[in-house]
Amino acid sequence: MRDYFRLVTRWSTTEIAELESGLAAGRLHPRDVKMKLAREIVDIFHGAEAAERAEKDFVRVFQQHDLPGDIPDYTLQPGETVLDVLVTGGLAPTRSEGRRLVSQGGVRLEGEVLSDPNQLFPRPGVLQAGKRHFLRVR
Repeated sequence: MRDYFRLVTRWSTTEIAELESGLAAGRLHPRDVKMKLAREIVDIFHGAEAAERAEKDFVRVFQQHDLPGDIPDYTLQPGETVLDVLVTGGLAPTRSEGRRLVSQGGVRLEGEVLSDPNQLFPRPGVLQAGKRHFLRVR
């Protein structure tokens, strides 16, 4: 992170030294410093409003384990399997990758793990593949 403090931010050398000493002494948690750094970088390139919005979205999805606000929609076709939805919906680039995701327990429908890639898609709901990919199946 130190390189980014110096190369990407608008922080003074005093501010950077305070952050580094806080990290070294254990007064500051690395997660909090990374969030501060991310907010600064987004602020520089996209503005303060976008930085605040991005931080709130990150906290909601990754710390509070809530759903993201902008989940793409997918219309379920009759006879589609879990694997079909994963690939056609863009959650898995290939059928092999879709099978791997399912076999490793990385595919959930409304929080319930789906274990058979060839089963008919059970019901509409929010489908999650991995930690970051969501699809609202209707």
